Amino acid sequence: MESTSYTTLSRQTGLMREMRVVANNIANSATTGYRQEGLIFSEYIQSGEGQSSVSMARANIRNTSHEQGALDQTGGTFDFAIEGDGFFMVETPMGERLTRSGAFSPNAEGDLVTMDGYRVLDPGGAPVFVPGDANSIKVAPDGTLSADGNVIGQLGLFRPVEDAPIVREDGVMFRVDGDYEETFDAQVLQGFLEGSNVNAIQQVARMVEIQRAYEMGQSFLEAEDQRMRSAIKNLIKS
Repeated sequence: MESTSYTTLSRQTGLMREMRVVANNIANSATTGYRQEGLIFSEYIQSGEGQSSVSMARANIRNTSHEQGALDQTGGTFDFAIEGDGFFMVETPMGERLTRSGAFSPNAEGDLVTMDGYRVLDPGGAPVFVPGDANSIKVAPDGTLSADGNVIGQLGLFRPVEDAPIVREDGVMFRVDGDYEETFDAQVLQGFLEGSNVNAIQQVARMVEIQRAYEMGQSFLEAEDQRMRSAIKNLIKS
């Protein structure tokens, strides 16, 4: 196989990966707190002693958009949205994770939990407790919770420290491969949920572009295969 075919195959593989990423974005365009994901293409040059170098495309770096999503008013007592740069911290079986999805509710023990049952944490890393007999729950912009006018706790708002890698896990959950810190550059809105920041129209348009690019690459590979078959047949005949 010639180097042009290897180059095209590497590009086709990258396009297939990007297609899966875009399809996942579109599928989650209505998911609370979802962050749009993209794929970064880079050049990989393979060479050896006495051989000409071959340039290939690689698409292994995923990029997450952290732009603010639309805020939808729900009126729910335990629906919270973050406006600004920050995340809620939740406790999962794999460890502490960050999320922008603020659709919470108290469990049977009174701990505030996510829809998956993960406990929401305060600035000190302790679970947030909500009294079951409270008639009114209010949340201040800094995350301070009050039950019937009495302060009962605070929702922790965190962000990764500078240059700390943040890795997506399970849709709306993120793992920080490094340190994180409490942030004061965000505020909590009660009775709101932050929607997905996916631009569905742009993602559909990108899907069409990827499909066309993939079809062009496939046509080239098929033409190249036919050319090589013809060359082999002519070589055998001669």
